[in-house]
Amino acid sequence: MLFDSSLPYRSDAGAYFAAIRDLPWAAWLDSGGCGRYDVLVAQPVATLSTQNGKTLVCAAGLSEAADDKDPLQLVREQLGEVVASLPNIPFAGGALGYWAYDLARNFHHFPATVRDAEHLPQMAVGIYDWAVVIDHQERRARLVSRQRHAQTATVLPQILQRLHRSATNVPAINHFQVSGHIETNLNPSSYRRAFDAIQRFLREGDCYQVNLAQRFAAKASGDAFAAYLELRRLSPAPFSAFLDWPQLQVLCASPELFLQVREGRVETRPIKGTRARSTDGAEDAKRAHALQQHSKDRAENLMIVDLLRNDLSKNCATGSVRTPGLFEVESFSNVHHLVSTVEGKLRPGCHALDLLRDCFPGGSITGAPKQRAMEIIEQLEPQRRGIYCGAIGYVGYDGDMEVNIAIRTLVYSNHEIRCWAGGGIVADSQCEDEYQETWDKASAMLEVLRRFGGELEG
Repeated sequence: MLFDSSLPYRSDAGAYFAAIRDLPWAAWLDSGGCGRYDVLVAQPVATLSTQNGKTLVCAAGLSEAADDKDPLQLVREQLGEVVASLPNIPFAGGALGYWAYDLARNFHHFPATVRDAEHLPQMAVGIYDWAVVIDHQERRARLVSRQRHAQTATVLPQILQRLHRSATNVPAINHFQVSGHIETNLNPSSYRRAFDAIQRFLREGDCYQVNLAQRFAAKASGDAFAAYLELRRLSPAPFSAFLDWPQLQVLCASPELFLQVREGRVETRPIKGTRARSTDGAEDAKRAHALQQHSKDRAENLMIVDLLRNDLSKNCATGSVRTPGLFEVESFSNVHHLVSTVEGKLRPGCHALDLLRDCFPGGSITGAPKQRAMEIIEQLEPQRRGIYCGAIGYVGYDGDMEVNIAIRTLVYSNHEIRCWAGGGIVADSQCEDEYQETWDKASAMLEVLRRFGGELEG
């Protein structure tokens, strides 16, 4: 039975999130003022965490370790029977969380040689039976639930009371501090060595494109929610998220949609091609136009479009996969991006999680062909990527899904905060330009770290 209770509309969901974030596994899928919906959840009825090939499923006060089982199939089992979608309610319960880049080791076979510096779950997902949904197009806010679990009926009045109280309470923002230098794992010379190695692979025909990323890290203490609020102010993005979970906090300002499923309709919007913004209006427009017309960026983007068309075709109806938009420029606070759109229609009998498995990780952050590009990334990047370049989002009880590519993302755990930035390397790439692009992409995140006390080396 659907529970649907209206709340006062807020253009900024921060106060609503503050009202529930002391509850276990609180999460805010944030449209950043750029998209239609915000989704806020907490207090899952079950959690699934995958680490070292084992998934721990915690439900009804019991924990069960599932060895060598497909993590996505375990999520599918927790979701239960698919129900009908609801108009203008993207999520009324289901699975919500992250699927780290390194979860791909469950789906692709490549050597595990690079160091895991974080020791975090490769998948961390809650099964939620209620959600706060804010619709910025209709200017509506509501608490919704399908009440698939008996205990939810007793919880909902308590959640409503919290949310209505948030109208008069000012949310407390706890202290957060970054200390010392912000260190990178690829300085100019080590980046050059990795770049040159990729060029050799390209010349030898191993691949057409490889994404190379560097990682920034600094010591930190306190509650990173204040840093997230600063990140979303500096770099608003339509697929942002804040996950406030027992082992970690995730601060994401992603501009990139990985996969969306709505009543069987599939969409992906890969980003490939970047230019830094200019404060001069004429120069900024010139850079956007140059990006859209640049033959290298268009070719690089098309490689990933072709890869994603193939990935979508594994679960989409024959003839349904098409490309309605190519090489469109989308502008964000610090960069212009070149974006294309690929669509399809799920085949009968296929679930959104089947699509996620067969498309994971996103081709825009691996390269092409995907398998070989991931093997090369494993050789050349000093640490595993973890959540970076994985996906954050939801898969509802209704089978609808929306997950981002977890770029422009900071991960805070064990008194350290980390962020990454990368770019696709092709045969005619220039090392200095590619290295600078990683700094352009990381600029807002690094500025957040600087504002909370971090110091950049050099």
